[in-house]
Amino acid sequence: MHSVAFFNNKGGVGKTTLLCNVAACIATYHGKSVCIVDADPQCNATQYFFDDETVTDLYSDPDSFTVYKVLEPLSLGEGYNDEVVVKKATRFNVDVLPGDPRLALTEDLLARDWGDARAGEVRGIRTSLAFSEMLNKLGHYDYVLFDVSPSLGAINRSIMLSSDYFISPVSLDIFSLKAFENIAQWIEGWWREWESGLKNSRRPQSIPKLHYSKPQFIGYVTQSYLAKRDKEGQRRAVQAYENIRQKIDQVIADNGLAPQLAGQSLEIGTVPNLFSLVPMSQSNHTPIFGLNAGDGVVGAHFAKVKEALEIFQKVSLEFLERTK
Repeated sequence: MHSVAFFNNKGGVGKTTLLCNVAACIATYHGKSVCIVDADPQCNATQYFFDDETVTDLYSDPDSFTVYKVLEPLSLGEGYNDEVVVKKATRFNVDVLPGDPRLALTEDLLARDWGDARAGEVRGIRTSLAFSEMLNKLGHYDYVLFDVSPSLGAINRSIMLSSDYFISPVSLDIFSLKAFENIAQWIEGWWREWESGLKNSRRPQSIPKLHYSKPQFIGYVTQSYLAKRDKEGQRRAVQAYENIRQKIDQVIADNGLAPQLAGQSLEIGTVPNLFSLVPMSQSNHTPIFGLNAGDGVVGAHFAKVKEALEIFQKVSLEFLERTK
């Protein structure tokens, strides 16, 4: 099983739309079993996957299993949860651990116990490995993908500690360049603290035998830019966006985020602005490339849906290559 976080310190970059469509593509066209963990307290992925009635029923039932249930027992001093319950998102062909706004309430718990983890205290280490323990229960999937908030906080630190890889959706603006600098410094900082805590632990035999790692950055996907065809027929960003795109790889290299990809392009793929197809996809709770006449697709939209499949296929193939 490979665990991958879709993460960018900058919000509004189309992270959830990318994740949901890549997940559907690798599940439907490449035969991979996929589970999505909606670990963003805004719960945008959950709302994308499921209709309003399902979402209302989910949050009306206090016994519904959401991502909050992963951390709730730890907040009560009860240890790890015994099981993880997922829901099927039929049109995306994936399973989902639904999000929960209450996840935001665990930020203080994880931040406090991180202080203990840095000091080598087993309790803090166990709390910080909550998502690693959860992944143990999802080990039968080929891929577990995390949708996370843009925060550099304690929740995302715990998720990244548990992830094998992370991928960054980016918009072509100067703020995305700054976001990569922030991410690199943040990961280096907490990874040093984690290693120090493990080294200084007075009870190493009591540390859970769970997977953790400094997640490997596997690249970025440029999104939602305006594009035109060049004389060879290739899709190119208009010049204002292209000027930013040309700086991204160097910023990443300068900050040491992807040494294993030295000499290679760090761009996994590109998703241009798909305009009305995105809200149509969201309102019908189906992948962009799965839209049909029953969802309101008419006329020229059919060609755009076909083009969307080609776009997400290219991104998905490179994603699979970099995580195999």
